[in-house]
Amino acid sequence: MNYTRHFIFLLALGFYACGGSDIDPTTATVDATDQETNPAAEGFDAEGSDARAIAIADSVVARHGGRQAYDDARYISWNFFGARDLVWDKEEERVRIEVPKDELIYLLDYSGGDELTGAVRKEGTEMTDPDSIQIYLQSANSMFINDSYWLVQPFKLKDSGVTLKYVGEETDPQKSRPSEVIELTFKEVGDTPGNRYRIFVDKENYRFNTWQFFRAAADSTASLETPWNGYQQYDGIWLSGDRGGRFQLGNIAVTDEMDDAVFTQF
Repeated sequence: MNYTRHFIFLLALGFYACGGSDIDPTTATVDATDQETNPAAEGFDAEGSDARAIAIADSVVARHGGRQAYDDARYISWNFFGARDLVWDKEEERVRIEVPKDELIYLLDYSGGDELTGAVRKEGTEMTDPDSIQIYLQSANSMFINDSYWLVQPFKLKDSGVTLKYVGEETDPQKSRPSEVIELTFKEVGDTPGNRYRIFVDKENYRFNTWQFFRAAADSTASLETPWNGYQQYDGIWLSGDRGGRFQLGNIAVTDEMDDAVFTQF
């Protein structure tokens, strides 16, 4: 599934995380061979991007487990800020979202190309009105776009419509770590194509130190700045769930098997 298409994107079913310990920083450099194993998505703005920024993006993917490990990850589940639980079947392009506070369950199916299909249950009753279902599915789609980007952005640096620019070497504002800074802008993709991200990439291990979010690309002051803490390995890929303070992605799990009913039944 490509996040940047317009549709893009724990449960009480007992998922199991393949977790690991926090990483030990290891010496790393930008490696030309990383680009060979991290092909860009169709529509990535290679011409408008800086070669150095592209090389850093490729090394980021390599130090997060590699493109192949990410592509092979079948099911990813997590909790977003304590507000909702998500389960993503990457292979079949399906997503389940539960929002306990609102007594809502969304079953999204992206496998039909540009047509988003699915089902919604609200307050214990499955919705039947087609127009209402589409409204709720589009809302859930926006949740998925947002929530998944918080989790797996390191693997999305060369998505369709993305332009990468190299800013230079700076000291990370959250961790005081030496970093190489890259910026992401977007060309008419996603829910909010006018956004800009600035990523502080650690010079030693090529994992994220901090990201800054700018609501408009021309803004000089970030709307949000958070660290990327608590990296752990999940079935071969490294993910961070701690964005500081209340910004916590919990119950992260990556698994190879899951009951199909998760995506077809409420």
